[in-house]
Amino acid sequence: MLPPRPIAELLEENERLQLRLEEAEAVVEAIRNGLIDAVVVNALPGESVYTLEGADRPYRLLVEAMQQGVAMLNLQGVILYCNPCVAGLFMMSVEKVIGHTLDSLLAQNGHSVWAGLLQNIESLPTRQEFRLKRHDGTNFPAALALSLLPMQNFCLLVTDLSQQEQYEELAASKAALKQTEIRYRRLFETAKDGILILSAETGRINDANPFMTVLLGYPYDHFLNKELWEIGLFSDKAANEAAVRTLQREGYIRYEHLPLVTDRQQRVEVEVIANTYDEDLQAVIQCNIRDITERSRLENQLQEQALALADSHRRKDEFLAMLGHELRNPLAPISNAMQLLRCEKPADPRHDKICTIIERQVGQLTRLINDLLEVSRITSGRIHLQQEPTALNHIVERALETIQPLMDQRRHHLAVSLSPQPIWLFADAARLEQVVVNLLTNAAKYTADGGHIAISIVPAGPEALMRVRDSGVGIAPELLPHIFDLFTQAERSLDRAQGGLGIGLCLVKRLVEMHGGKVEAFSELGQGSEFVVHLPTTAAPGIAEPAVPGPAASKPLPFPLRVLVVDDNMDAADSLALLLEEAGHHVQVAFDGPTALTAALADPPQVVLLDIGLPGLDGFEVAMRLRQQPGLLGVVLVAMTGYGQQADQQRSRDAGFNHHLVKPANFEKVQELLATVSAPPPAHSPGSN
Repeated sequence: MLPPRPIAELLEENERLQLRLEEAEAVVEAIRNGLIDAVVVNALPGESVYTLEGADRPYRLLVEAMQQGVAMLNLQGVILYCNPCVAGLFMMSVEKVIGHTLDSLLAQNGHSVWAGLLQNIESLPTRQEFRLKRHDGTNFPAALALSLLPMQNFCLLVTDLSQQEQYEELAASKAALKQTEIRYRRLFETAKDGILILSAETGRINDANPFMTVLLGYPYDHFLNKELWEIGLFSDKAANEAAVRTLQREGYIRYEHLPLVTDRQQRVEVEVIANTYDEDLQAVIQCNIRDITERSRLENQLQEQALALADSHRRKDEFLAMLGHELRNPLAPISNAMQLLRCEKPADPRHDKICTIIERQVGQLTRLINDLLEVSRITSGRIHLQQEPTALNHIVERALETIQPLMDQRRHHLAVSLSPQPIWLFADAARLEQVVVNLLTNAAKYTADGGHIAISIVPAGPEALMRVRDSGVGIAPELLPHIFDLFTQAERSLDRAQGGLGIGLCLVKRLVEMHGGKVEAFSELGQGSEFVVHLPTTAAPGIAEPAVPGPAASKPLPFPLRVLVVDDNMDAADSLALLLEEAGHHVQVAFDGPTALTAALADPPQVVLLDIGLPGLDGFEVAMRLRQQPGLLGVVLVAMTGYGQQADQQRSRDAGFNHHLVKPANFEKVQELLATVSAPPPAHSPGSN
């Protein structure tokens, strides 16, 4: 392919070719009419070569000098004569061209055109286009025109169409380019984004589409020959120049939330995407400017909603924590009062039944409060497992002790099948016990009195399977996929016989997943339910399996203790004091922090059961002040609080507490702690410092 030439030059060349063709046709006509004599020279046996030696000099010079190819061929298509133009087209000498057949010079080997040209020799004119092969293997387009000469020979005019082909290609390219420019301009004019075209060298605006006028309200001329900072797209000239340098270096840049100001001084937020490219051999910058004011408003609105939601979630957690604390406060005196009733020996046979009812309902309330707080901690990520090697059988046995009163109340038939061999887990035993209790409680709630509940533990390769099966009402098909979602409950009757908050199974799922396991539910309505828990097992720790602790035997105190009870809830303080006195201890009561400090200094106690949530001077501050008194360094401090998180326990330790009990504290646990205080009373006189 020849190098590209200007279209005007190609047009002139095309005109010259047409003139040459007319001249060549005139020469052929002159030869045909005998105006040019053709002399035959015997060059090879049986071959004749035409020359123009005998022709009139003007015509001979014309043919030799023509830029139009002229050749004479015999009936077989063999070239007998050619002028220098033909030889030049094939990149050979005249002598080398003579003797070739026309077909041998075709670009398509094996293809014959000579027979077709002869067949149409009588038509006017016989002119066809072919691709001919040069000596160097390249090819070029040419037009061949064949005319009959005397003595059954033929004149062939060869017209090089390379320039014409290039012209046609350029013309087609120009037409395609024009169409592209039309389409581009249509897109440029109708785009719903602002478009600015800048000089990549100066950074000044060369063009702006109509949407820029719509966006900012300024006329077209307002944008021309200005830099971007001058129309408000950047804060100052330095920022504008830095952006242009980045585009010159990297060819692309993007900004979000850039401000623009309209002609009415209204703020518009835009997104700018700019890139560089060449146009007419010059580098230009195209800036696409999109109005994102509405999107920014929605983003800000969503962000505000997310912050409000997070704040609401935080306040909900705080409310639940406070609710748990406030609900536990009245439970403590109720539990203490129930314990006091247990100590009485009345003649009324209903006494024990009343105590059992109170005890059972206090336990139920305690579990509901614990579940409510636990789900809040889990969903907010504020719960941490205390994992260690533990036997699954022991976890289930402790859970059965907890759930047994409920089973007895509903007269359920509970079948227990534990693994004959220990199954070891790396787990938080207290949390998994909570899982078992919740599953059994759920089964008890939805199984009619006298129904059947079964729990089994079996090893299954690298995991343990725990199955809890009941003969209850079952789960509706539309509810089953959501049974582990928070606050999901089946339809309740007005009597709400089953009760519950709809959080127990959610807790089960979260706690099991935190242990690397999974839980599944299977049920048919009216056919009971089955829950299957998969837990990964671990190797035995190589120690003897611990024995299941039995009920703590009451130990006689070696001596009565001096105990200070501090709680702003008078009922809780008085009821606990009565229990301690019933156990033989000497008890003082204080209802606030300053009174507690005064009482402790006046009559130093051996044990202080101290509420944390005291008004004014809280329990942490009271504990730290007690620890600062030399005469009270050996006192045993026990935190009595509604807050039981790990962080709460750590804070108690930091304040100087020896123990941390969550309300309502089991009085047996209190007695166990008091039994550890075996040191003799400190030698300290009342009122001393």
